[in-house]
Amino acid sequence: MRNTGSWRRLIAALIILCTALMPGAAQAEVKYPTFTKDSYGNLIWLQPAYYPMGVLGGDLTAPEGNGSTARIPSPMRNPKDIFIDANNEVYIADTGNNRIVHMTEQGKLIRYLTLPESPLQKPEGVFVTSKGEIYIADTGNKRVVKLGPDGKLQQEFGRPDSRYISETFTYDPAKVMVDERGFLYIAVHGGYEGLVLLDPRGKFQGFFGANRTALSPLDALKRMLYTKQMYANEVAKKPETINSVATDQNGYIYTVTGGMTKSDQLKKLNTKGANLLRSSVKSFGESRPGDAAAAAAAAASTTAQGAPTPQLIDVAVDRSGNMVVVDQQFKYISHYDYAGNLLYFWGGPSAAGSSQVGLLKSPAALDINSRSELFVLDDQENIVQVFRLSEFGQKVDEANQLTLAGNYNGSEKPWGDVLRMNAQFTPAILGLAKAAFHKEDYPKAQALFKEAGDREGYSESFWQIRMLWFQSNFSWIASLTVFGSVLFLAAGRWTAGMSFRARWSRRSEPRSSFLRSLKHAFYILKHPVDGFTAVRYEGKGTYASALVLLAAVYLALVFKESVTGFAFNMTSMVDVYTLFLQSFIVWAGWVFSNHLVSSIYRGEGRFRDIVIGSSYVFVPYIVVGVPLALLSNGMTLSEESVYSMVLTGMTLWTGLLLFWKVQFIHNYSVGETVINIVLTLCTMLVIGVLLFVTGGLTSDLLSLIREMLQEVVNR
Repeated sequence: MRNTGSWRRLIAALIILCTALMPGAAQAEVKYPTFTKDSYGNLIWLQPAYYPMGVLGGDLTAPEGNGSTARIPSPMRNPKDIFIDANNEVYIADTGNNRIVHMTEQGKLIRYLTLPESPLQKPEGVFVTSKGEIYIADTGNKRVVKLGPDGKLQQEFGRPDSRYISETFTYDPAKVMVDERGFLYIAVHGGYEGLVLLDPRGKFQGFFGANRTALSPLDALKRMLYTKQMYANEVAKKPETINSVATDQNGYIYTVTGGMTKSDQLKKLNTKGANLLRSSVKSFGESRPGDAAAAAAAAASTTAQGAPTPQLIDVAVDRSGNMVVVDQQFKYISHYDYAGNLLYFWGGPSAAGSSQVGLLKSPAALDINSRSELFVLDDQENIVQVFRLSEFGQKVDEANQLTLAGNYNGSEKPWGDVLRMNAQFTPAILGLAKAAFHKEDYPKAQALFKEAGDREGYSESFWQIRMLWFQSNFSWIASLTVFGSVLFLAAGRWTAGMSFRARWSRRSEPRSSFLRSLKHAFYILKHPVDGFTAVRYEGKGTYASALVLLAAVYLALVFKESVTGFAFNMTSMVDVYTLFLQSFIVWAGWVFSNHLVSSIYRGEGRFRDIVIGSSYVFVPYIVVGVPLALLSNGMTLSEESVYSMVLTGMTLWTGLLLFWKVQFIHNYSVGETVINIVLTLCTMLVIGVLLFVTGGLTSDLLSLIREMLQEVVNR
């Protein structure tokens, strides 16, 4: 019996030990966080999508030489690129050792490629075709070399000779990619013209995928005001250089860009060079709030704005078309689906002076094998970290692949599993919305698309709901329309000679001056010239009516922001206090500045006239804005042009009323009115700058006085 009890205790101890050593326990020790962002940009914590599997390249050796069979440690030095071929074998551009390291996916060395007959010098890029041909960006030798599967030199691609390449062009290949046709796409250091495109024989075909020049508002102003000679003397603004290039099984070409670029850092290009991710209208390379400030404090190099921005250094694409980019600035790895929508991002910098599994010191490149395992190259640690998908990541990958394949019914269960793991994961909500739409459950799809922040999906679902409703109710809608029209015309003819219509047309003006002023505000909409002239010379309008209209305009703005349909306004919460302060400050600044300018610039309007007139001009926001907000709930994005036209018309109407107000209250000509408005806007700008500076100085003065008082008290 004692032996039986001992065995039971031993078995229990073994079970506890095995449980403690299960992957789940190791997963809990992941040193890096994982996040996603919802449709409104809010940060959402996720369970890890990837777990570290191990490290490659830390135990490389090489023959000792001198005929000895012994091997000595030969670690990588400043490696710059990694490539996983069709057999999941790993190629690393070991830049500091002037070689290409070829190893198995487990990290076992297969060979070193050094090209003895024409030695490599600081190679920074490597690419392997499906046929086993190896292309190397031999940066130090200013060439790209093509090796056969046996590692023998087959072809060299030096600086292309073409009249389309300027003499100042520097040919320093950094990365290389080869498509199925054998065409080479070469990223060069400082090559703002784009990728160098060569045919299989090395003939120059042009530059491909160049970035646009980023111009600041100040640059745009200089181009408007400077002469050609003056602008030519400015420092030339050039596009940022492409850092890396990759391709997928469908032949799309992917590039990443760093530098000061704040949008289009990641591109998905077709063979014509058109960016297929333009519809995303966003920047790529994720970070958390506060990362930029922390990096600015720790890093010596910052952008011109003083805050670091993500520096995407490499891109990899899995078999589903999902894109993975690595950021050298904040050390995050960001995952996007085929359309550029964020899935999740994770990682972070390793602590100074120590190495932590999963965290990065200086990520230089990454790639993905056929099992979606991620290989990340660190050129400071001189190793490759390998990561595998977690259960959560596998579910996301499975569901995403089914969605991409159009199997929406099949994707519903895995997306549901993902959502049970994390109820805030926006891609899962979007996947379920697509599944509901495919099943023609349009109300559910509409609700899910709204939760996911997808305006297009929401609009399409609502269009289907609206169309089905019209189809089922068309008969009585048409009957009611015809019957109502006939009844209206008949009632008009029948009451044409009745006395009440004559009394209504001869009705007298309201006795209250307040009501007459409100009525005059709406009269101005149809007769602005007579209306504003009456405000100035006949005393029409009161302060009370102006304040009431201002309050009504503010309420109309709040109503518009909160009631406008989701297809045209994704705002989930209206900050009524900020909206009030912004509206009141702009209106008060205009009134005060216009009064100052008009007093100097021959204006005849009194302060009272300016206040009343500046209130009446915003009546279109009530007359048009409120009905438009209500109607937008019955509109889809297919009617966006109509919505935009009405909104633009309302703004132009308000602008014209403001122009006529200045002209007829101050008795200006057209030219004088334009000058008055420009001077008023300039005055508003000057007052705003003075208030900002004064506020800052006052705050500093108060801080100084407070510190002096504390010093006196402490002594």
